Amino acid sequence: MLPIIHIDEHLVAINKPAGMLVHRTGLDAQESVFALQLLRDQLGRQVWPAHRLDKGTSGLLLFALDAPTASSLGQIFEQGLARKTYRALVRGWPAQTQGQIDHPLARDPELPSKGQQMLESRTDWQRLARVTWPFSTDPRFTDTRFALLEACPLSGRRHQIRRHLKHLTHPIIGDSTHGKGPLNRAAAQFLGLQRLWLHGMSLAFTHPVTQQAMQLQAPLGPEWQTLQQMGDWQHD
Repeated sequence: MLPIIHIDEHLVAINKPAGMLVHRTGLDAQESVFALQLLRDQLGRQVWPAHRLDKGTSGLLLFALDAPTASSLGQIFEQGLARKTYRALVRGWPAQTQGQIDHPLARDPELPSKGQQMLESRTDWQRLARVTWPFSTDPRFTDTRFALLEACPLSGRRHQIRRHLKHLTHPIIGDSTHGKGPLNRAAAQFLGLQRLWLHGMSLAFTHPVTQQAMQLQAPLGPEWQTLQQMGDWQHD
């Protein structure tokens, strides 16, 4: 059973587990479990996803319960009227406590950027806490620095937060596409868990039917609580 955060006559929001696809895709043809089908069967009715989360990303995922609401939500997301907030564990300590990444991204992150249309993309971020863990994949150092960030994408490009944090030289831990393989493996061994450390924390928008201001929250899973007990964290 998928954990339901909010449900009304027109909308339903769940807390998607890490490692689950939103819907069927040819990019991951061997997968047989999808949030869309699970939620449809759980509710006994058709559902329409309003946005996407990557397979490895956990957190808040919003669905419409009818076609007109799905169309309205699509416009809300397309016009940038929904504010999404994420939590991420990254390599290193950003020198500043907050900033904005204003860096155009290619439309398809699976293809070389050269020759593709570059799309305007912006992400706000804030440093929440820092820690040093006693392992390293760089022979120059005996330990490695990590930070917890809050990230708010102001545009909706695919893999935007993952690509922007790589551009910031602070890739997300567990990101096999945009991160560092040796560090990902070392962190997974230290933490006893392999995952993409990215979670959709909250979503703020205006309800397309009732016009009510919505502020939905997806609690962090227990693995995030374990993470924050590993080492001496300095909170910013």
